[in-house]
Amino acid sequence: MVEEHVAGVIHDISEDGLMTIFAMMPDFGRAALRGYKECTIILRDDRTISPQQRAKIYALIGEIDEYVNGIRTEEGREEQKQFLKLDFMLRRMTDAERRMFSLSDCSVTTARAFIDYLITFIIANDIPTRLRLYEQCEDIQQYVYACLAHKKCAVCGRKADLHHAEGSRIGAGFNRNDVHHLGREALPLCREHHTMMHAMPEADFLTKYHLEPVKIDERICKLYGLKK
Repeated sequence: MVEEHVAGVIHDISEDGLMTIFAMMPDFGRAALRGYKECTIILRDDRTISPQQRAKIYALIGEIDEYVNGIRTEEGREEQKQFLKLDFMLRRMTDAERRMFSLSDCSVTTARAFIDYLITFIIANDIPTRLRLYEQCEDIQQYVYACLAHKKCAVCGRKADLHHAEGSRIGAGFNRNDVHHLGREALPLCREHHTMMHAMPEADFLTKYHLEPVKIDERICKLYGLKK
């Protein structure tokens, strides 16, 4: 479908979240002919990428470059950056927002999404890193979910099992295969960090590693063979 894009300005936002937007229709006659009734609004983030976000992005790309080429070089990092930006655009951006972006002046929102994409890419491709990924991510729950989906420990990246968080644990005497798991909260932890979790209050463990449990959905149930 061919769509017409019109820029507008948010004039007011009420307390209940209702926005008043002023926008000029470029061709009133065409608008009347097409009978426009609905529109899609893209809210643009006018904040510019922070130096901290930019440093995270280049550090993550450097890790990927070293894994792919065996060594970090400026040329290799630039090649990886261009490939990863293009892949991010195709996989994560909608048709309406899909355009090449620069790490010098892209928005905070774009940088945040690109960082989360890079971390998920590293997890999915089993790329070893010197960085602690949980310290680099911008969305901790998305990071934990990616680790859970790829059965990687959210702390160290080693092979992990699903750990039920406090309040979602299966009591003694219950058969794990007979219990419904959908909606319970979980973390992916290796044996070492699973043992560590049980040796201290769960809240202290989560604070130490800046983690948050995520809800088990149908995809996770299927991956782990859990009853919904």
